[in-house]
Amino acid sequence: MTLEDTDQIERRAGGKSPPIHGPEAFEAMRRAGQLTAKALDLMVEHVAPGVTTEALDKLAFEFAMDHGAYPAPLFYRGYPKAICTSINHVVCHGIPNDKPLREGDIVNIDITLIVDGWHGDSSRMYYVGAVPRRAERLCEITYEALMRGIAAVKPGATTNAIGAAIQAYAEGERCSVVRDFCGHGLGRVFHDAPTILHFVEPAYDVPLEAGMLFTIEPMINLGRPHVKVLGDGWTAVTRDRSLSAQFEHTVGVTETGCEIFTLSPNGWDKPPYRG
Repeated sequence: MTLEDTDQIERRAGGKSPPIHGPEAFEAMRRAGQLTAKALDLMVEHVAPGVTTEALDKLAFEFAMDHGAYPAPLFYRGYPKAICTSINHVVCHGIPNDKPLREGDIVNIDITLIVDGWHGDSSRMYYVGAVPRRAERLCEITYEALMRGIAAVKPGATTNAIGAAIQAYAEGERCSVVRDFCGHGLGRVFHDAPTILHFVEPAYDVPLEAGMLFTIEPMINLGRPHVKVLGDGWTAVTRDRSLSAQFEHTVGVTETGCEIFTLSPNGWDKPPYRG
């Protein structure tokens, strides 16, 4: 989600606190999150040199239909596909097409499924064959940054605690954190409050409370943090064409910490995956 989107969400909220959800919502989010995780697991055996992202999109759409779900990105604000596939220097919102994946590519697959009206949102990086060590290292750093951000989630903490954990680790590894996109609240609504920045912003620091639902989805670049959106209005790329990686989980704040709704049932939350 872009920072412009978050501004609109915050204005609509009129300064009110983010929604607080109860046990029934958590159970619904478990179902949505697990189906999304299974869809991402399905990609493991299909991501390979020569496969098109269009084929991956079709696979995800058919999986959703077969399981009584609907891919939230499809036709969202005019987006034309069921999933996002972001390759190499594409930061996010890459549109699936008929160009084959190549040996050495890294690709982020971002899937959001609506199950009984609730959104499960998650993304992972995938290796296309053997990848360069710099690409592998970036993915490792990005996954660790995500998990450090998740570890900071608990009642009484704030959104900046998440951003601080991610930013300190990524920059300590000589990488940069993308500023233009962020995590977001969700549930029955695709994008909601609170905004989850992956860096520290003193002007925006929301207290975390049990019952909040949101994504954490850091985008980490090997080069500088600056991005630009291409002419299709969706595809965001690094301005310096450096590699970018992203991992995302949907979480809920509990009384003692947080619950991750989108963990892989096979333990395939980060590459290299073993089918």
